[in-house]
Amino acid sequence: MIESNKSKFSKIDQEIKESLKNWKEILAKYQQPDNKRAVGQIISTFVPYVSLWVLMYFSLRWSILLTIALAIINAFFLVRIFIIQHDCGHQSFFKSKKLNNTIGFICSFFSTIPYKYWAKVHNHHHGHNGMLEEEHRDVGDIPTLTVNEYRAAKWYGKLAYRIWRFPVVTFIIAPIYYFIISNRFPFFNFKTWKNIKWIQLRNNLAIAAVYTLLAVLIGWKKFLLIQFSLVVLFGIIAFWFFYVQHQHEFSYKHWKKNWSFLISAIRGATFYKLPKVFHWLTGNIGYHHVHHLNSLIPNYNLARAVKENEILNKYVTKVTFLESLKMMFHNLWDEELEKMVSFSEYYRNEKMRMAA
Repeated sequence: MIESNKSKFSKIDQEIKESLKNWKEILAKYQQPDNKRAVGQIISTFVPYVSLWVLMYFSLRWSILLTIALAIINAFFLVRIFIIQHDCGHQSFFKSKKLNNTIGFICSFFSTIPYKYWAKVHNHHHGHNGMLEEEHRDVGDIPTLTVNEYRAAKWYGKLAYRIWRFPVVTFIIAPIYYFIISNRFPFFNFKTWKNIKWIQLRNNLAIAAVYTLLAVLIGWKKFLLIQFSLVVLFGIIAFWFFYVQHQHEFSYKHWKKNWSFLISAIRGATFYKLPKVFHWLTGNIGYHHVHHLNSLIPNYNLARAVKENEILNKYVTKVTFLESLKMMFHNLWDEELEKMVSFSEYYRNEKMRMAA
């Protein structure tokens, strides 16, 4: 089984390298930003978001259930705002670097995610996705242990990891922690990241100042209730998408010496097949393999790139929403099997290993 998997993936990887050896030329035309489309996306995103936010404020007088329903819808528009911020961080949304940075910074007041710090972390993830070295693995990614690391861990280490991988923790508690704590302090601070912690601090102080002003103007209870619920729902959606995009069963995770950028994009990311409305609401981030292959492609060009180049979808893992649900139980990376396994699979395999 082990040799079979390694042989199969080795063959597939060689096919990918041959079939997509000219991937840079294929995608070059799609990485050109279109200022008109970018402005159109800003209008079609911020106008509905602000309108729904105001409606949520007034709905508190009528029905809390209506407020919750509006929050669920508006959380997706907040995802769409964040995708604009995300593209600005890649310098792909507008042609102008200054305009990208200005709009990205403005988006941070809605998403609560510091613009430049997050962009720095995320770009590191793009350049190292699927590398197993500790200094790269968890930067901008879901913390994941290998089978060997889990096996070697003490009982309390195993317990802590199992708690972290419990779905309620991973998809509800973790997003709240991420937004309240992780984005406020520079936990990732490489030597080359000069002044990034001060940029993050200034961005956080600016967000706090604007939030304080709004809370004073409209009442802190109503403001926090609306904004906190939107950010939490947005965080849950964002964490889920990111998880699905990199934690699929036959993903791609290797040590740097055996790592390939091309393979990590095609096999290490998924194509999340969703209804068109959800692709629209989430800024086409479901076309994640193409985004990882070329992060300079603005979100509004991703679908066209895939539609016009079928080869881009030949080797990628395609996942529907129902299929993605079982991925909640992908807990450990098995280097020998080259796949994600559940805790139950791990213990079953361990019994077989000990009996052999």
